[in-house]
Amino acid sequence: MKIGILTSGGDCPGLNAVIRGAVLKGIAVHGQEFVGFRDGWRGVVEGDIIEIPRTLVRGIAKQGGTILGTSRTNPFENGGGPDVIKAHMDRLGIDAIIAIGGEGTLAAAKRLTDVGLKIVGVPKTIDNDLDATDYTFGFDTAVEIATEAIDRLRTTGESHHRCMIAEVMGRHVGWIALHSGMASGAHAILIPEQRVSIDQIAAWVKLAHDRGRAPLVVVAEGFSTDTMEQAHSERGLDTFGRPRLGGIGERLAPELEALTGIETRATVLGHIQRGGVPTAFDRVLATRLGMAAIDSVVEGRWGTMVSLNGTDIVHVGFDAALGRLKTVPQDRYDEARVLFG
Repeated sequence: MKIGILTSGGDCPGLNAVIRGAVLKGIAVHGQEFVGFRDGWRGVVEGDIIEIPRTLVRGIAKQGGTILGTSRTNPFENGGGPDVIKAHMDRLGIDAIIAIGGEGTLAAAKRLTDVGLKIVGVPKTIDNDLDATDYTFGFDTAVEIATEAIDRLRTTGESHHRCMIAEVMGRHVGWIALHSGMASGAHAILIPEQRVSIDQIAAWVKLAHDRGRAPLVVVAEGFSTDTMEQAHSERGLDTFGRPRLGGIGERLAPELEALTGIETRATVLGHIQRGGVPTAFDRVLATRLGMAAIDSVVEGRWGTMVSLNGTDIVHVGFDAALGRLKTVPQDRYDEARVLFG
């Protein structure tokens, strides 16, 4: 059996560990062959592949990024579609596809499996926002990177008696902001699930400043105040029609400075959260997911993805994975809010 693997969407620490886990188990246990599609769905649409022998995955679990490359290509556009993809699979002798990606990737995979293509999924989202899995690989690494960066911002903020705003990833959910904010001792954590007034944020900043602290605010890129109609976006849409977010920290900084009289600076952590080597937790989780994806292929579980349930790896349908986002529940935010100000 020949299996094609693709990594699609934003790069993420742990992608290479998934590839390694799948290839090693597939070869050692089932005698399978593997190819990789270059640059995500682009490689699938164009039939652009590389062979993946066992030697290619040697030692890659600790590497960041993806050895296959990635893109945000929509497989139903630019000459794509199920007929084109199936023709490439038949020509190349590829029996099934393991698609590693987030909401957009899995939604595309579902549409393709609905018309008969043999695809299984591995969830990949730094935001940790897929509802059908407890954690996604890359999230732990992103939180670790963000926390270290915020710790550094705190020291310069204290030296200059400034308010520092750290903008982290989080399009629809605030898991990275919540975890990194709590870990770094932020005086306010702003997430998409909770619309807060600028006056309330300023009050938290003033409380911290009045105690002699340099206020620290952690904000998710998808946060909006109670007077904003939508999340801040200045860079148009991506290939799936979603706004490219970013810049809310820079928007909040002058408003907070005007309200509090405290010099305020914003830093966007951006893509630095995606880079570098994965944490041990993410390496283990990604490896287990890759190995479980082979079980999905062998058992013919088309239209499903592997996921983490407690400490077990299970199989869930794409419908469950795409049904709703895993948002930060009210009790988790209330728990953190006690520490604000």
